[in-house]
Amino acid sequence: MREFDELADVADPAWPELRQACAESAVPVRVLPADADEGRRCLLQLQVTTRSVLGALTLHCGGLVLDDGWLRVYGAGRAAEGLPSLGRVNGFPGEFDPHWHPAAGLVVGHDVLGGVFCLNGRDPAGSGRPGAPGQLTYFAPDTLEWEALDMGHSAWVGWLLSGGTERFYAGLRRPDWRAEVAALDLSQGLSVFPFLWSEEAQRDLAATSRRAVPLREVVGLAADFARRLGPADPGFLGEV
Repeated sequence: MREFDELADVADPAWPELRQACAESAVPVRVLPADADEGRRCLLQLQVTTRSVLGALTLHCGGLVLDDGWLRVYGAGRAAEGLPSLGRVNGFPGEFDPHWHPAAGLVVGHDVLGGVFCLNGRDPAGSGRPGAPGQLTYFAPDTLEWEALDMGHSAWVGWLLSGGTERFYAGLRRPDWRAEVAALDLSQGLSVFPFLWSEEAQRDLAATSRRAVPLREVVGLAADFARRLGPADPGFLGEV
């Protein structure tokens, strides 16, 4: 176990470079102020240093809000704006527990459609997930399956800030999507009907209806359908 000071006080911390990357981002990005106490708690439980992007976000940033709210990347949390911390999303223990770790993986982001970005745990195959340990996977609400993204957390954040979401979500965004998500608060997502995985939605996305609901409801419904229809239980924990 490493003490908090060993994790936070490092040479070459990632935060200054990450903050600059956010300022120069190819997509709109909002950097939320951190909940300092929650950031310390989460960093200690994660046992990663602030030399990493994951550690820097966890300690110094409440979270990143990209594309006017389409995607939320978790950090220390910002309760005043409805964004939980990494610890709350992943069900961290209330007090530091050196024996606890997120066995199936660490959820690091959600999108408004109920998509989940997760860092694989030690045994992805045993959790029904593709990809290598420590690599990003994405639970896709239009297929109810996990997809390997073949990149780590730092590369993923860089990919997001460079505009990677434009092509990634090309088939899931209607022309008015930006105004639609800008009207949401950070505790909300978009409920789509017919469901994104249905033949009707995939045949004519423009004909679907969308309404703002709690993101917990969007993610929970996708998880429920995945358990009944998909190849594996997505295993979501914590809160969104």
